[in-house]
Amino acid sequence: MGQGLPAMTIWQPLATLILASLVVMGSPGPATISVTAVGAAFGFRRSLAYLSGIVLGAIAVLLAVAAGVVSMLMSQPRLAPVLIGLSAVYIVYLAVKIATAPPLSAENGQARTPSLAGGFLLAVANPKAYVAIAAVYAGSAFAGAPPIAEAALKIAVLTIMIVLIHTGWLIAGASFARLLHHPRVSRVVNILFAVVLLASAVMAVWGQWGR
Repeated sequence: MGQGLPAMTIWQPLATLILASLVVMGSPGPATISVTAVGAAFGFRRSLAYLSGIVLGAIAVLLAVAAGVVSMLMSQPRLAPVLIGLSAVYIVYLAVKIATAPPLSAENGQARTPSLAGGFLLAVANPKAYVAIAAVYAGSAFAGAPPIAEAALKIAVLTIMIVLIHTGWLIAGASFARLLHHPRVSRVVNILFAVVLLASAVMAVWGQWGR
């Protein structure tokens, strides 16, 4: 007999981890809404760099959570306002960029799209990411598993979920973008996405400062 854990011991918490990540990490927030809005404004291919930045930033937050760095950093009372401020500034910039993006049919490929670095900045400065990822990471336990193996499994599963969740939001936005070739419709929808992005950021900030 191998030394592995019984199947139910593995699959039950694994299913819990996946479901929790879909509900908590996949819910609308500054990062997921921004990916959708960028996809709608600039199309799928041109948004891949921004998506990559969001994914890499979210993975960086996940690794910080796994290493226990987040609890140490967030215990510093001056850190949270700095992260929230950075996130808010970039979200306002991104919302303006999305609201003023030209219709896809009018683009000549020269308009600058949000960058990988911008996506990474938003992900690591997004207060919702720390709360959501920490909650999901700590919300399941693999009984009997060595701590290192458990951490490695959680990191691997949540990394896959981060990629799938944000790619899904991008595909949703990019699919919607195919309908936005009419200049007036495109402008209205882009502004709407920008407003929703700002609203999601306000809710995230309020969730931190309103405690």
